[in-house]
Formats: sequence, structure tokens, C-alpha cells
Amino acid sequence: MAGGSTGGPRALHALLAGAVDYAGLFPPAGLAMSHAVRRYAADRRSAERWMLGRFVVPAARLEEFEAAALDLLPAGESDTPWRLSAVAGPGAGPDAPGSEPGESLRRAAAFNARHAPDTGAGRAVVDAVEWRAPDVAALGLAAAARARHLPDAPLYAELPPGADADAFARAAARAGLRLKLRTGGVTADAFPAPDAALEFLDAVVRQAVPSKVTAGLHHPLRGEHALTYEPGSARGPMFGFVNVLLAAALLRAGHAPAALGPLLDERDAGAFAFTDDAAVWRGYSVDAATIAAARADVLVGFGSCAFDEPVRDLRALGWLPD
Repeated sequence: MAGGSTGGPRALHALLAGAVDYAGLFPPAGLAMSHAVRRYAADRRSAERWMLGRFVVPAARLEEFEAAALDLLPAGESDTPWRLSAVAGPGAGPDAPGSEPGESLRRAAAFNARHAPDTGAGRAVVDAVEWRAPDVAALGLAAAARARHLPDAPLYAELPPGADADAFARAAARAGLRLKLRTGGVTADAFPAPDAALEFLDAVVRQAVPSKVTAGLHHPLRGEHALTYEPGSARGPMFGFVNVLLAAALLRAGHAPAALGPLLDERDAGAFAFTDDAAVWRGYSVDAATIAAARADVLVGFGSCAFDEPVRDLRALGWLPD
């Protein structure tokens, strides 16, 4: 493979740059706050930091994050602040189930004020919020709440299980919101079928709605894996983050969804090739510039409760240098 600036091919770099939102606080990792912030700080210093995105934290735990990360956050105005994604909604934030995420957005805005460059505090910024939408009708209320409290941060509305992806994409486009698809969990029934994931990707491409996916995305390629880190955990098929990101890029390039269904179920590393110019899967090719565009306006990234595990697997495939 031709070498890019990170020691790997440029097309792979375009596919993965800033893609991994670190969600170590969430299952199955479920790390303590102090452990998660130290691990994220170490990942920001690693050779693979170019792959690292935001630190994902429940909005209700932002104050706990501040206390745990106090000595780790950058202090100088020239230093890059930690970027956070605050998760609102049932089980993750102070908002009531089914409500618009106003309280979480307000907390995020207050956090940003406390960590602005001129405050002298460690530098961090909530520049994305994630919210579990109960239905399509709630997106308009959520957009109004974002405009009141945190207008400069994108709000990702997570689709409820079994939702009509096209209806959500149309509503999100009207409201100026982004979308989020849950692609796994700690039980087998938390994983949508590949067809449902493809319908989501096709919908956000057609409606030009930036999105993210989350959960169950620890490994580059689809395969059977343990659903938790507990000994003797049940196993099941997990989506591969390379499969999903590349499917989004190929859809963005104009390839038909029907042709790409098998890509989300692809388990053979030999079916993929990455060069400085393009990424290829079984004869379907997309150039590096289109991949970068797809990452910007179709599939911005993915949430994973681990960062070292994706890196380790990419190395094992020979797609990243040791």
C-alpha cells in the first residue's frame, strides 16, 4: 500500500480521521469517570490520535467530568481543547423521558462558559449533543431548544428502534438536526439488521443529513464477537466500523443501495483494498476526496466504548503500521 501522512494509505486516513468518539463511560466498558478521562488523555498522546474524536459524557455528569479531568485538560490558549459530546435523555441526562433536551443543552452551555479560553480553567468544549428522540414530531421542539441554549453545537437525534429512517431524515433536514443510529448493545436484540442500517445510511445520504452511529462498533469488520467484556459473555454478529463508514462513502459516491447490502455483512479483509487514491471493496471504488466529503456530510463518526481495541484490530489486519 502507498503511504500517507499517518504511515498508512490516505484513503484509509480519510475514512477514519477523527472518527472514533470515545464512550468508555458507557456499557459494555462502563469505566469510572477517573479511569475514562485518563485513558482519553493517553489516547490524545498516542500515535493514532488522528483517529480520535470526542469524549462522550452524559450531560448529567458534566460536573463530575470537570472534577475528574481538572489536571488533564489543556490550559494554554494555543492548546487544542478537549471536545465533548454530551448525551441527553432517559438514563443519560436530566431531561424527562420523551421531552426535548433543553435542560441538557443548558448544562452544556454553562459548561462551555466555565471552560472558555478567557476563564483560566482547563480548556474543553461541548461541541455536540446527542438525544434519544421519542418520535419524529419531537424533532421540531428539540431544534427550538438547541436554538435557545446551544445554537452553535450540532444536535444528534437518535432514532427509536424500528423507526422510519426516511421520515426521520426528512424531519431532521427541515429542523437542521443531525441523526444517530444505535447499531448494537449488550444483548443480541439491540443490533439492527444490516438492511435497517443500510436504509438509515441511504436516507441520510438522500436528505443530506449528517449522522453518526454508535454501539457495538469495536471491530473494523463484521464478525461474531462477545457482546460484553464479562467472562463467558454471549456472542453475536457485530457491525464493522470500516464496513459502515465505507458503505456511507460509496452511497455518497452514487452507488446503488441494493449493490451495497452485502458490504455491511462483509467479513473477508481480502475483499477490501486501500491506497492513497481510493478505497475499494469487491470492485466498488470511491476516491479519497469523496470519502472525506462523506465523513463531513453523511457519516461524521461512530461511538465506541474502546479506542485501543479498534486500533489493535486495524494493526492486526495490516491496515495500520505497528
